[in-house]
Amino acid sequence: MHPYLTPIFLLVASNLFMTMAWYGHLKHKQVAIWLVVLISWGIAFFEYSLQVPANRLGHQVYTASQLKVMQEAITLVVFVGFAWLYLHEPPRRHELLGMVIVLIGVMVAQFGGSKA
Repeated sequence: MHPYLTPIFLLVASNLFMTMAWYGHLKHKQVAIWLVVLISWGIAFFEYSLQVPANRLGHQVYTASQLKVMQEAITLVVFVGFAWLYLHEPPRRHELLGMVIVLIGVMVAQFGGSKA
């Protein structure tokens, strides 16, 4: 796979696990918090198993700052989809505006091009 795309795909997959670990339990408030924490740690293992290689491979073509900003943008996009589809909480206008501002920041950070 292309060196510029591999970290993006890994970050998307990582964020799917992260979002489930951090927010998936909100639909299951009857489950004991200690059990939720243990389950979330288990899910987070898979997140880290993808996040670390994404950053390692991505750092060959992106700066660490570009990777971080990219990860934040991916997190927002994944979260909006998750909140809307899984939690049935579509974003409100002011939340979308805030996310658009962050995404503009991502574009500014990425504008400088690749690391190489």
